[in-house]
Amino acid sequence: MTWIILLFLYLIYLKSIYLCRKKHPSYYMPRIKEGFRGERAIIIPSFIQDDLKQDTLGSELYITDIGYYPHARFHYRKRTEEEAKEFVLIYCVEGEGWVKLENKQETVLPNQFIILPVHKAHSYGSNAGNPWTIYWMHFNGKKASYFSSNFDRPTNISPHADSRIKERLYLFEEIYSSLNRGYSKNYMLYAITSLFHFLGSMKFIGEYRDSNAAGHERKDVVEEVIHYMCENISRKLSLEDLAKTVKLSASYFSNLFYHKTGYSPLRYLTHLRMQEACHYLDFTDMKINQISPLVGYEDPLYFSRLFTKTMRISPSEYRAQKKG
Repeated sequence: MTWIILLFLYLIYLKSIYLCRKKHPSYYMPRIKEGFRGERAIIIPSFIQDDLKQDTLGSELYITDIGYYPHARFHYRKRTEEEAKEFVLIYCVEGEGWVKLENKQETVLPNQFIILPVHKAHSYGSNAGNPWTIYWMHFNGKKASYFSSNFDRPTNISPHADSRIKERLYLFEEIYSSLNRGYSKNYMLYAITSLFHFLGSMKFIGEYRDSNAAGHERKDVVEEVIHYMCENISRKLSLEDLAKTVKLSASYFSNLFYHKTGYSPLRYLTHLRMQEACHYLDFTDMKINQISPLVGYEDPLYFSRLFTKTMRISPSEYRAQKKG
């Protein structure tokens, strides 16, 4: 009789767990204990933050944390009002995630960003089946609310001919690289001036794009696709994907592309990715497993082999070469 009672109680326990999971799925979501392959993050020490708050420029806008999480499966964060001490920017470039702010949950898709306000409880996480790749930062200061206003919902940064997405990501890398050089005040202030530009490119996205498009003639279809490749260098792209961007069949587009460039579209894409990888090897101290997802390769060993085959020199040998 006792075992029947115990079994009954156990079944009640299982049902309560099921109902709780159904009502609060994110709470029971697996949490990753180790980092994501290729992840990067910098946390500015509190004593440096205190110095910046006293500075004329730093008090206007300063960064407390910054990072990049590629394919961040099981990424999850939850903060109370008291814990939400900074504005949190999440810029999704691939995959999907979600954000819950004041009990309202929304999906965050590729080429979208959101800025979570200070002193408001929130939680966010990656889609388990299609994990997001995000650039993120925590920031604050007198001007922080100005740049964050009206961005507490997912906002589109759709790629097109004059989107300048690649330039914005370079600017993020500029900020990260400056902060990664130690706690020199000049590097900190330079990162802040770059942050003004980075946030301004989102606050005034139309003007940011128009300033590059002024006086430019419309590109032909091949140039449009090359631009699309550059803006989506980290994504998996098939021949069909590229042809769809200009509404052509894959075979016709492939012939058109080869006639103009002398390369197939996918071979040209590989060359662009290797060029991008060279940029990171030349101007950052990132490791190979951090660079590979940025240029579209999840497997760093495959990336290294392809780099060596294409460039006829390994990534480490390329980095060691004297240039200029």
